[in-house]
Amino acid sequence: MHFPNIDPVFLSIGPLQFRWYGLMYVLTFIAAYFIIRSEAARKQLPLTKDDIADLVFYGAMGVVLGGRTGYILFYNLKFYLDNPLKLFAVWEGGMSFHGGFLGVMFAFFLYARRKKILYLSLIDMAALCAPIGLGLGRIGNFINGELYGRATDAPWGIIFPGSDGVPRHPSQLYEAFLEGLVLFFIVNVVSKKTTTNGMATCAAIAGYGLFRFIVEFFRQPDAQIGLLFGHLSMGQLLSLPMFILGVSAAFMLARHASKQ
Repeated sequence: MHFPNIDPVFLSIGPLQFRWYGLMYVLTFIAAYFIIRSEAARKQLPLTKDDIADLVFYGAMGVVLGGRTGYILFYNLKFYLDNPLKLFAVWEGGMSFHGGFLGVMFAFFLYARRKKILYLSLIDMAALCAPIGLGLGRIGNFINGELYGRATDAPWGIIFPGSDGVPRHPSQLYEAFLEGLVLFFIVNVVSKKTTTNGMATCAAIAGYGLFRFIVEFFRQPDAQIGLLFGHLSMGQLLSLPMFILGVSAAFMLARHASKQ
């Protein structure tokens, strides 16, 4: 299969270009606003519409700043040390989920302290929003023809533009399905079935860690890093601790809740 002819720019107005990938971020933040608004009402949290808008802004800053910093530190530090002016060229790509995850956790911590709201209740709402951003982001990666998979002889293998002409796994779509649709279903069910604060976050962390670890076996490793220890990608080395942390924290929360 050849890559579908999708222009990454969906709208041009003079010199201005609006890209599908950027639109995915906008849609994510809009969806996050309505999800958090609904969850705040369900949990009876003292958050006004303006408070929720501020919280989404905090989260957006955490995603962008954390994601960019994470990519620089985890994936391409030498390049940016040699080219410091490229640090802020986010339009050229270079975002890391793991960095964005840490950025959002820190941003919500600051907001929880400012509003004197239980931190775990806030990040549980962020956990519901994360799969939407992940799913849409991976669709944006697919449209851009980037972060494609390893070579394959499967009938659904795709020849991506700018590649070596070899059919490859559409790993972006695998991730959109697992980290987006499936993970959203799991976190949503956990959020509705338990009253323990933090459990939805644990489900999101563990689920993402597991799904990302699996899909990395089909995703082409970063050219500047390759495989580490002969078999594992950087994404897997960063995702495995997330799975362990999420499962361990869930057991600790469940144990604490049962004692109470």
